[in-house]
Amino acid sequence: MSSAKRLRVGVLFGGRSGEHEVSLASAASVIRALDPEKYEAVPIGITKDGRWLASGSAQKMLPEVLKSGERVMLPPDPSAAVLLPLAPGEGHPKVAVDVMFPVLHGTFGEDGTVQGLLELAGLPYVGAGVLASAVGMDKDVQKRLFEQDGLPVVPFLAVRRQEWERERAAILKLIQKKFRFPVFVKPATLGSSVGMTRVKSARALPAAMDLAAEFALKIIVERAVSAREIEVSLLGNEDMRASIPGEIVPHREFYDYAAKYLEEGTRLEIPARLSKQQVAKFQQYAVRAFRAIDGAGMARCDFFLERRTGKIYVNELNTIPGFTAISMYPKLWEASGLPYPQLIDRLIELALELHREKARTKYSVELPAGAAGALEA
Repeated sequence: MSSAKRLRVGVLFGGRSGEHEVSLASAASVIRALDPEKYEAVPIGITKDGRWLASGSAQKMLPEVLKSGERVMLPPDPSAAVLLPLAPGEGHPKVAVDVMFPVLHGTFGEDGTVQGLLELAGLPYVGAGVLASAVGMDKDVQKRLFEQDGLPVVPFLAVRRQEWERERAAILKLIQKKFRFPVFVKPATLGSSVGMTRVKSARALPAAMDLAAEFALKIIVERAVSAREIEVSLLGNEDMRASIPGEIVPHREFYDYAAKYLEEGTRLEIPARLSKQQVAKFQQYAVRAFRAIDGAGMARCDFFLERRTGKIYVNELNTIPGFTAISMYPKLWEASGLPYPQLIDRLIELALELHREKARTKYSVELPAGAAGALEA
């Protein structure tokens, strides 16, 4: 295949969230997996303060793109469909892409904000749309949708940050009335376990609430369950496929940010040791959960399997899961018969398919002759 026919894939990484560094590792893996015969990777980095920088070379290390890349902006104008340089001139060309692959984790990337910009710009992009992305980041709304669909979730309580700051004593009393310790306290709109605390006593609760409040407008408090952590990967638009389940076996008390990214010792067991009936139930719940939030493209569904009762709880969906070579999402697909490069191919195909399907939708009404003038009058 000639280079002229290669798809230009904008790999969007970095971002303004607390998961910035995780995004760089995921994006580097995606770029390495893109078949150079089919694709031309275009690294596009977003700095921690929100500047967009592009590089003409996929060989550049991603931290270098964030330091010395060309400053660009994506106009919300579908007639442009290019990233424009902020320093126009002969030496600052426009950056064209055919499809965008957001590898952004957390706020201002995974939460529907970037997806909305890509919709306005008329660019196909990998992954869930605006609604599913926003709901995927909001654990409170997500859990309520799961409950409405009849999916089992761990008992929880959502508290708004301003409510916590105004009525600390009343909120503490409410939490202690609703739950027995231990409980988990975490930001409602952040991932990678950032700002999460396992609280064992009432004495430790205020500090945990304050920590979570630093990272989000809402705080989630939920009952801690002694459980195995099971994960299922999802792939598809209308025809949704679920991978075989895997299990996270953390070396720490729970699977927090340090256990995920900073320390060794956590094991991934693929496939998870489950009965055929349990596997089918996890896969069924995963597909139902993704449909409940109107998902598309990809997601990873996380579960708890309670040790004492064997009950399954849907914990959360991640619409842009980790994409490093050792991340659970691609590893589950590899174990299910879909290697990493083919997974990337399929995700790009799904993005283009969904873009074509959206193009069939009418967004305006053709008025009969004379009607426009009557409306203006």
